[in-house]
Amino acid sequence: MPKIVIIGAGSIVFSSRLTQDIFCVPALAATHLVYVDIDQSALDLMSKFAARIIEQEHLPATVEATQDRRRALEGADYVITTFRVGGAEATRLDLEIPLKYGIDQAVGDTIGPGGIFYGQRHMALLLEICRDMEELCPDAWLINHTNPMSMLCWAVNKATRIKSVGLCHSVQETSAQLALHIGAPYEEVSYWVAGINHMAWFLRFEWKGQDAYPLLRQRLAAWDRANGDQSQSFADMPDNPYYTGGIGDGDLWTWDTVRRELFRTFGYYVTESTAHLSEYLPYFRRTDELRRQYTLRPQEIGAFTKRFEERRESRSGRIYRQALGDEAIPMQRTNEYTSAIMEAIETDVPCRVNVNVRNTGLITNLPQDSCVEVPCLVDRLGVHPCFAGDLPPQLAALCRSNIAVQELAVKAAVEGDRDALYHAVALDPLTASLLPLPQIRRMTDEMFEAGLPWMPQFQNKAVAVR
Repeated sequence: MPKIVIIGAGSIVFSSRLTQDIFCVPALAATHLVYVDIDQSALDLMSKFAARIIEQEHLPATVEATQDRRRALEGADYVITTFRVGGAEATRLDLEIPLKYGIDQAVGDTIGPGGIFYGQRHMALLLEICRDMEELCPDAWLINHTNPMSMLCWAVNKATRIKSVGLCHSVQETSAQLALHIGAPYEEVSYWVAGINHMAWFLRFEWKGQDAYPLLRQRLAAWDRANGDQSQSFADMPDNPYYTGGIGDGDLWTWDTVRRELFRTFGYYVTESTAHLSEYLPYFRRTDELRRQYTLRPQEIGAFTKRFEERRESRSGRIYRQALGDEAIPMQRTNEYTSAIMEAIETDVPCRVNVNVRNTGLITNLPQDSCVEVPCLVDRLGVHPCFAGDLPPQLAALCRSNIAVQELAVKAAVEGDRDALYHAVALDPLTASLLPLPQIRRMTDEMFEAGLPWMPQFQNKAVAVR
């Protein structure tokens, strides 16, 4: 009976998906599942939801919920993290303060000033969790879903002894999108992807064993001839900050403005969706004209968090009805890698996943010990990263521009180093393209003061540093 702990179970939409995935796996049917969160109402809902699945599917599993993290971690085999420190209030500050200085972010949770401060809050908590794990379940696997993925995984690898991987779903979703672009059934395509989280590259993309990149280029060229590269109206854009496209080939090309521009320029397709990807580079968000050209919705203070909460409330209502038994719970496995990793470890039936791990020479032209996203084989002995070698130099250069920011953000969080925060923000590609250094310092100071209540690594030093 494996013991699986989900910390941040108050992320009920994502936690419910993970729960369904776990209980879809026969080898995990007898799981002892423990939910941890500071929100007791969310814990109660998730407990009822899991109990309903156990009853519906006649499973031998057990479930409990607690606010006592240390009690939950004792003897755990797998620890899944999916939390958001500071909630909507902190997220609003991550977006609002940079926008006052002219930095328009799409999401602000992985890179840019918002992503750097989002990381300070989350690295501090994740390192506390890892210290508890070192004491209470030192052999457990940490499976992290919390952003900023690269920073958090790097911090865990740098400061702890815990076995860990970081999981995203951009490889799965982009590969499905590329199959649509070329009109191929998804089960007939294969790929080899490596880079960093949200900037990993399809180094190989094949259909029935043949290189599919020429066909992909032909399809994009045909779309260009038919449609030009005209800007779309914001009014026609789906109201979703994470939007990656519709189900039709035309829709996908129409809205995937940033990725198709990178594909044309640098020769390879990247994993992250257009809106989010636009934050990691200096080319797309500097001016209103550029945002219009690439159909990037301007940030509206409060609108992002409002849309986020509205979607959360809508989905939470469905989960509540399912937990009460008013609706059946569909037991369909998602494309998340979490349950696949645990299944391979429990059964010794290998699988291959793309996850975030320490760069131990896996990508030879990216910095050693940074966090990279590469193919990995998983079996009973654990997660085995695959060697990727050199990325094409133009792709490595784009990754390194983000890795420099990640390295300094990790240094700031692990060491409580406020200077490293300034350096991280100053080296951010979008920020550096917009602001002179004195303004960067003023903005960083303002974000630091606003975010200090959620950054314990700086609290004892704050007075001395001022």
